Amino acid sequence: MEHGTSWRELLGKLISNPQEKQRIAHELQVNPITLTRWANNEATPRLQKLRALLNALPEYRSILLPLLEEEFGENFDEIAFREEAEDGIPSAFYGRVLQAYEYLPPAVRSWSMFDLILQQALKQLDPERVGMEITIARCVYNIKKRSVRCVREIVGCGTPPWNRVMEQRLLLLGAESLAGFVVTSGHSVAIQDYRDAQNPYPARWLENERSAAGHPILRGGEVAGCLLISCAQIDYFTPARRALIQHYADLLALAFEPEEFYKRDAIQLYIMPSVERQKKTLASFRQRVSTLLIQASKDKIPLDVVQAEQLVWQQMEEELLDPDDSGA
Repeated sequence: MEHGTSWRELLGKLISNPQEKQRIAHELQVNPITLTRWANNEATPRLQKLRALLNALPEYRSILLPLLEEEFGENFDEIAFREEAEDGIPSAFYGRVLQAYEYLPPAVRSWSMFDLILQQALKQLDPERVGMEITIARCVYNIKKRSVRCVREIVGCGTPPWNRVMEQRLLLLGAESLAGFVVTSGHSVAIQDYRDAQNPYPARWLENERSAAGHPILRGGEVAGCLLISCAQIDYFTPARRALIQHYADLLALAFEPEEFYKRDAIQLYIMPSVERQKKTLASFRQRVSTLLIQASKDKIPLDVVQAEQLVWQQMEEELLDPDDSGA
């Protein structure tokens, strides 16, 4: 198909197919006649609808974007996002997070705050439900080595094609990952296109993941982990979205205890084994935690679930990184 010299001309050619016209109208939640009026330059859509049009036509995004910029200015997509984002995180939501921090008991505070913050971030970063997953990765401190040799995904949620429900994760990441780079460098990173051969950052691309971003979770110059975002579209992480990600990462710092933050010189990440290799070891995580708690009870050793999980994570990290020493 010849693409035309304007976005309106391109739209006109696309909606000449009745089925495609109906599909686009349905995704944009407009009357099909409205599309015809846009194509004929009889009406101009709001910026929010133009963003929705880009999302409805991902295969034409690289063509549509410059054509739209010709009419609406170079930063039209950024402006539309700012209209939705309302200059950052809503002030009322800050109040909800601070209330949770103040009143929730320590045993449930972190998980509850993770849930609260991730759900709001997902709603604000992916209002059009283009496909996004948001994950928190936490540093794993090895007491014997006195260093952080890997980080672990602890919780995540998303919009289709990813799992919508907040769920715990069992995966260790190291220097080979985007999370590892973000934690080590202490800087935010965005990879706009998974096909970019010139991309300087490490990444393990998952199914449906087309772009990715991460921001460290910091307090006083020390790091606890990072906030990771995967998107099903390329070129999604505009400066406004990256600024919003930073705000949410800063807010997540409240959900971590002071002792969960580590100095930069303690971050010494290794390259972690493949996901397939890890699965064999991590599959026994729950059973090993239960066994440890039962044995501690028999021996009358005080040990809670969080402490038991930390011990098992350290054991598993050692089995994956030091198999000769662990006997695995």
